[in-house]
Amino acid sequence: MKTNLSSVLFSIAIVIAAFVLGNAVINRNRPQGTIHVTGLGEKNFTSDLIVWEGNFTRESKNLQSAYSDLEKDRTAVTDYLKSKGIPEEQLVFNAVSTQPMYQQNYTSSGNYAGQTFTGYQLSQTLVIESKEVEKVEKISREITELLNQGITFYSIPPRYYYTQLESLKLEMVAKATEDGRVRAERIAVNSNSKLGDLITANMGIFQITGQNSGEDYSWGGTFNTSSKNKTASITMKLSFEVD
Repeated sequence: MKTNLSSVLFSIAIVIAAFVLGNAVINRNRPQGTIHVTGLGEKNFTSDLIVWEGNFTRESKNLQSAYSDLEKDRTAVTDYLKSKGIPEEQLVFNAVSTQPMYQQNYTSSGNYAGQTFTGYQLSQTLVIESKEVEKVEKISREITELLNQGITFYSIPPRYYYTQLESLKLEMVAKATEDGRVRAERIAVNSNSKLGDLITANMGIFQITGQNSGEDYSWGGTFNTSSKNKTASITMKLSFEVD
């Protein structure tokens, strides 16, 4: 009985060994490898949100007088922008900044002789955030008209943003992945191989640059806010099996 059982087990072991060795020979003879490619996804788009800032100032030796003049300027700025079609609820005025001013004094020989108080400088910043990009952009260029009213208004170049970045990023990932697969398929065909399954996929840095700006890409990601028309790009590093 023991002899028969040993014979059966020995036979099974031989069959298993033959199966394993047979597969090993087959797998050894299959030309397998890996292809590594980098796919690129790009898209041009136009910003749909503008943020524009400016500030106006008043100077006076009397703090109360300077504040009163600044309040008049604020009313004039508000009326001007409303006349240009900007809703009052979009006008955000920050807190008034107060800065004492001093004149530096020197002796005839050039030695420092202290300072003399000359008055106060009060300034207030205005921020407008709007989806009416063209309208606000135009106003930012015409705001110097306030100089005719005696208002010293300093305009800061607008910043441009896009509110659909997440969906745009997903679209870029899909484009970059497809681009990478096409590249890998061409490599496989040229090497008389067949492209297999995707092994790994690593997303690169999401970049936003101004169109035709010649901006350099950054390892940490570029996020252009100075251009209304932009280009979004992303890379995908892919690895495929090759049969």
